[in-house]
Amino acid sequence: MRLTSKDKLVMIGDSITDCERARPVGEGLFGAIGKGYVSVVDALLSSTYPELGIRVVNMGSSGNTVLDLKERWQTDVIDLKPDWLSIMIGTNDVWRQYDSPTIPEQHVYLEEYEATLDQLVAETLPSVKGIVLMTPFYIEPNTQDLMRAEMDRYGAAVKRIAEKHGTLFVDTQAAFNQVLEHLYSGTIAWDRVHPNHTGHAVLARTFLQVIGYDYNKGI
Repeated sequence: MRLTSKDKLVMIGDSITDCERARPVGEGLFGAIGKGYVSVVDALLSSTYPELGIRVVNMGSSGNTVLDLKERWQTDVIDLKPDWLSIMIGTNDVWRQYDSPTIPEQHVYLEEYEATLDQLVAETLPSVKGIVLMTPFYIEPNTQDLMRAEMDRYGAAVKRIAEKHGTLFVDTQAAFNQVLEHLYSGTIAWDRVHPNHTGHAVLARTFLQVIGYDYNKGI
């Protein structure tokens, strides 16, 4: 597995990452790490690799775009001194273009999105052991749906950045596509954006697979 003894993993993103995590830092007792995929990742790492003492911190913030991440990057990433960093952002960058089409100042178009994320990765990579880039997703099987098609373009941008900088890459949309072959989108996310526990399990599994998690360890 990529993570080693005493590594600190910071996971940053929007509401899909946030999931009611504590403020100012999502770490500690009483559900401080939130109720989503970050908590699943933390539970599985702690239960399967207890000897490593891996520290997982949730720094998701609801409603965030990549520009919001940039504004809080120093306090919510750099100052926390992570060994590993996971980034999943882009949902609101796309969504605001569709649910608030007449408010362009809330939109983050593809070129700015890719340039900003690329800059954050480039600036941070030298100070960490590794970065995991997770694509944004839309839980909609119809690839011709306008928002799904646009989300796929943002996901492709994440892949380009991962390849450019040699980071780990998680294709969350591909993972959901497999599930959507058998389940209706509404059974995973009523709004096709915010997953239920099944959707968060999909996200956690795809993340863990990329970092080399061994489900059979200790069994």
